[in-house]
Amino acid sequence: MAIGASVGKGGINDLADVIVVQHLLNDWLAATGQPTLPVDGDCGPRTIATITAYQAQVVALARPDGLVTPGGKTWNALSTGQGSQALLSGAAWWRANQAKYPNSEKLADLASPFRERAIEFVDALKAAGAKVIVSATRRNRTRAHLMHYSWRVSRGEIAPRDVPAIAGLAIRWDHGDPARSKKGAQEMSDLFGLAYQPSLTSNHIDGRAVDMTISWTGTIEIKDKAGKKRSLAAPRTGDANTELHKVGATYGVLKLLSDPPHWSDNGR
Repeated sequence: MAIGASVGKGGINDLADVIVVQHLLNDWLAATGQPTLPVDGDCGPRTIATITAYQAQVVALARPDGLVTPGGKTWNALSTGQGSQALLSGAAWWRANQAKYPNSEKLADLASPFRERAIEFVDALKAAGAKVIVSATRRNRTRAHLMHYSWRVSRGEIAPRDVPAIAGLAIRWDHGDPARSKKGAQEMSDLFGLAYQPSLTSNHIDGRAVDMTISWTGTIEIKDKAGKKRSLAAPRTGDANTELHKVGATYGVLKLLSDPPHWSDNGR
């Protein structure tokens, strides 16, 4: 990331350069809880005032001049994220922010009509005497984004500056240095416990899948969607009992055989 000419009071103010500076100023503003600038390439009074404030508060210039020049102190501070460290990806960001984007274990958070089908199926299981432990339902889309790109940035599969921004997520993947950027992403990947590249699209993200462990003792009788009773004996687990899978299918809850706890609306 660089600018080709000066930006600010009395500067050249080329459109592309102003946009870069506005983006960097917004990192600082967001990190310090201040209203952000419109990123429009117009170096107006508000942008100049923000440059001046940044020079005074972060760069500690004795005489802030409201001008950012290539290679100058203000540019060097902006481009390395001074004053906006809270936004830089890494272990500190993860510990401070990841809890804002939790996954759900509630059937009520699933998307309709799968929500109603899953609830009805689970109710039938419990009524029959089965034990049902739901471990995951809807996966937070922002969390999936963080997991996906922490994996890819840490492995050099995508440049930090090319990670797409999403609404409501304040994070800066580009640390101004490739090695530091990869390190920050790797810290997050490790804290997420990633062993493979997470997907950006899945039935869990769309609210159309549930992970649940099902078990019972002896032989139980469960009603299918039509109200017909089906006997379930051994194997007494939800992942292995094919008769239970047939019952689930009558409710529109289909088993993915390769993933022990996973059920969805399409079997994937």
